[in-house]
Amino acid sequence: MKICILQHAAFEGPGEIAAWAKLRGHTMSIHHLYRGDAFPTPDSFDLLLVMGGEMNIYQDRDYPWLKTERNFIHSALQQGKKVIGICLGSQFIADALGSRVHQNAEYELGWLPIAFTDEGHNAFPKLPATATVLHWHGDTFETPVGATRLAESPGCPNQGFVIPGKCLTLQFHFETDPSLVKLFVEGQAHWPKGPYVQSPQTILANASIHYEKNREILYDLLDQFCSE
Repeated sequence: MKICILQHAAFEGPGEIAAWAKLRGHTMSIHHLYRGDAFPTPDSFDLLLVMGGEMNIYQDRDYPWLKTERNFIHSALQQGKKVIGICLGSQFIADALGSRVHQNAEYELGWLPIAFTDEGHNAFPKLPATATVLHWHGDTFETPVGATRLAESPGCPNQGFVIPGKCLTLQFHFETDPSLVKLFVEGQAHWPKGPYVQSPQTILANASIHYEKNREILYDLLDQFCSE
């Protein structure tokens, strides 16, 4: 399978998703949009992976390429390409499917729990009941019509959704290993406040605790979604 990755910030790379792709024998190309890279051509990929970033999806004045990206993702879905979105990427996909993207009531930043929904377990039987995952967002989305909501947290009810054979989104970051978490912390220009925001020290200290279990869950999700 040919995978094209849209990356929005130097510190938000594909991490464990790239490791999974290599292990499964897939090919990858990364398009660094923040550096002015061109978008891929439709015939160059089977799967589009849309990563996170510090911007929101409508911040066109500061990031002029966002409008082009919104149109590109909408077109990829219309053409029947499989699309996976992480954090900002999940918001792009929700928007492309006609759902509202907006500020969440609180920031979520750090290692915080999620609970997988009953519908999520029906879609992905190997999912555990809960997981502690890395959150790094201030915006959220409404689950699109026809999509299965995968997970929720105390700070944000919509943590991901899936339409089998079409799209998979995660509002949180299963893809981070300890080295990538360090880049997240170093790349965060403004540290918000709130009940769901941890300190940089706490985030770094917990990075090595959760990522191996999260990698296992991530690989199961990717294997099933990409085989459908």
